[in-house]
Amino acid sequence: MRAVVLVGGFGTRLRPLTLGTPKQMLPVVDRPMIEWVVGRLAEHGVDEAVLALGYRPDAFIEAYPDDECAGVRLAYAVEDVPLDTAGAIRFAAREAEVDERFLVLNGDVLTDLDIGALLDAHDASGGAGTIHLHPVDDPSRYGVVPIDGDGRVLEFVEKPPRDSAPSNWINAGTYVLEPEVLDLIDHEGPVSIERVTFPALAAEGKLFGFQSETYWLDAGTPATYLQAQLDLVDGHRAETPPAIAADASVADGAKVEHAVLMSGSSVADGASVIDSVLLPGARVESGATVRDAIVGPHAVVGPDAVVEAGTVLGDGAVVAAGEVLTDARRPEAD
Repeated sequence: MRAVVLVGGFGTRLRPLTLGTPKQMLPVVDRPMIEWVVGRLAEHGVDEAVLALGYRPDAFIEAYPDDECAGVRLAYAVEDVPLDTAGAIRFAAREAEVDERFLVLNGDVLTDLDIGALLDAHDASGGAGTIHLHPVDDPSRYGVVPIDGDGRVLEFVEKPPRDSAPSNWINAGTYVLEPEVLDLIDHEGPVSIERVTFPALAAEGKLFGFQSETYWLDAGTPATYLQAQLDLVDGHRAETPPAIAADASVADGAKVEHAVLMSGSSVADGASVIDSVLLPGARVESGATVRDAIVGPHAVVGPDAVVEAGTVLGDGAVVAAGEVLTDARRPEAD
């Protein structure tokens, strides 16, 4: 079994963390995000993951010089220009000579989906494609997918107004596709699978949905990236890694509550870190307060400073002594 993993985006919603790092290479507690995604594939018998790369492909290639990630063999397909979702899938699958049914995953989706059950549902349907569907309270940010009693997709409605959405079951970013779907994707220029390919398949009655309420999170925003960390250490997923890395440093007089401290990070005497994450090498100095924030790698929160309310500090950012940052970005991202 093979999979195409979409990791080519610029990660603009996660800036400044992604100014020099692809979002799927950002750490989630104790390993890069991509390893959480690909590791799930290994558990379900996937032999090879084809990474559909665009932004900073070198970051992935250098991180896995043996072409193996979380027990899965890697192949790479590097786009010269952005091809959007369907274009990237077609390009990656053709580059890797995929000629059997295959999986597709969005590389910023963290889920405990039973991939075996998804594959079984696809085989039983006899369709050309099957989409994992997940329920949400507000479907207006997603592709909404109403289905009939047989699981056949009736239509594919991309980001409808909340009060007129035909369903609250959304496209959750994991698919099973037959190779015939690749022939439907124009090989010239960018093509969206959500706006072009899936609606065309639905119109032909060849697209099915698989509903599952298992853990699912789009970790592509600062709020959800932070949530991904805390969900893991809170035990909301199958694996619960330690919240504080073995080589992180917490002074006796520091206060650390509901937070993740990654490798080499430190919290000084009198400082508080609450509902937050410190990436590798981050420092919170004496008397400082970090609450509901992300402190990037090697960033420094100076003495008596306050970093709060969704603030994101990028790689090496510095907050001066006594400074207060609320819902801020440093450096500011365009």
